[in-house]
Amino acid sequence: MEKYYIVDSSILPDVVDKVIEARTLIENGQVRQVSEAVRQVGISRGTYYKYKDYVFLPDAGLTSRKAVISLMLHHDRGILSEVLATVSNAEASILTINQNIPIHDWASVVISFDISNLAGTLDDLLAKLRQAHGVTDVALISVE
Repeated sequence: MEKYYIVDSSILPDVVDKVIEARTLIENGQVRQVSEAVRQVGISRGTYYKYKDYVFLPDAGLTSRKAVISLMLHHDRGILSEVLATVSNAEASILTINQNIPIHDWASVVISFDISNLAGTLDDLLAKLRQAHGVTDVALISVE
């Protein structure tokens, strides 16, 4: 499993900033080839290729946080609506809902939502979902 860290750039080698700068030149179309980009920023092609897939700046436009949960819902009218209302009442915004067909009256559901404006904690929301009628196996899959 990969590990990611957020670190202060002052402890990283100077080439990291230059690799990001070179990649930006290429992505923005300011240069056509890697050789042009690395010459412009003052690093070798080898250095560029060593780091290019591993160093990134945080997205400047990243203002949202996302979470993905899975749960099992009993196949009764209104249970999914109850779950969605619980998520909405917590000020989370639903992004996607994937529901499988019920087997033995239970359906697997995966919901992704924006938690940027979440009222309370994610643990609070999960606890409320676990207490909802007809809901079992609530699990947090990922958080971004």
